[in-house]
Amino acid sequence: MALPPILTQPLALPVVASPMFIASGPELVIAQCQAGVIGSFPALNARPASELTTWLTRIEQELAAFTAEHPDRPAAPFAVNQIVHRSNDRLEADMEVVVEHQVPIVITSLGARTDINDAVHSYGGIVLHDVINDTFARKAIDKGADGLIAVATGAGGHAGTQSPFALLQEIRSWFDGPLLLSGAIAHGNSVLAAQAAGADFAYVGSAFLATTEANNQPEYKQMIADSTASDIVYSNLFTGIHGNYLRGSIAAAGLDPDDLPVSDPSAMNFGSGSTGDAKAWKDIWGAGQGVGAINHVVPVADLVAQMTAEYEQARARLSL
Repeated sequence: MALPPILTQPLALPVVASPMFIASGPELVIAQCQAGVIGSFPALNARPASELTTWLTRIEQELAAFTAEHPDRPAAPFAVNQIVHRSNDRLEADMEVVVEHQVPIVITSLGARTDINDAVHSYGGIVLHDVINDTFARKAIDKGADGLIAVATGAGGHAGTQSPFALLQEIRSWFDGPLLLSGAIAHGNSVLAAQAAGADFAYVGSAFLATTEANNQPEYKQMIADSTASDIVYSNLFTGIHGNYLRGSIAAAGLDPDDLPVSDPSAMNFGSGSTGDAKAWKDIWGAGQGVGAINHVVPVADLVAQMTAEYEQARARLSL
């Protein structure tokens, strides 16, 4: 199956930047798209809900202006993430805004719904759905998703537990559509490895947390730069869903990263669950195991340029 036209537009690097709670806003998305990778943000980051229209209008206008000024390197498309879960009471209203603005790519999480996919398809958009195993992947395609994001072990935030090689292989055995890989990808070598393993694009999150345009605390950004894979803790305590978090932020909240209780999954909070005075994402900071490749807080343009150079060096080394 050929990629949808929106995913064949020239990019500096075959990367989709993952939508990150709190951190992903217009500044980050615009910088990502201008640097030549597909930017994204969660609709829920726009608060109050009326801000979603403002955000989309700004992103559309600034990317159009950039493309007009740089016809030789047009801005990449952007995506909006929708949490498709019964506890998201904004979903229907936010989808009306998405349809009105004809957002080119919608990323769905925590549930696949035919009506959501149909709404995006009504204006020619595409839906990418994130999954942690082959069973969920099949359900998403059956319900009309156009592509899949394989969230493997080591990914930041709500991550799966399967090896990227196993997960991609199982999905590719029956699905030849758009496939992205998420999980510890913060270096150009890893982007190429994702493609070699069967993905069309790498799905990158944590590296963008340590950029000047990201809307997270300076301390969070620096902790990303200072951490390694051994500083990542996998727990479901904070939202009811297992995810990867920075050890330092857990300790700073007065909790023992090596002795965290298990949460009741039925109490799932996809947004900002809390434990005592500590709130997920705001105080307990998500990150993936790829943080060891991140050593400095830099502008998005510099990060993409660095990863692109690493990617091209890897290609040359393998004579690809």
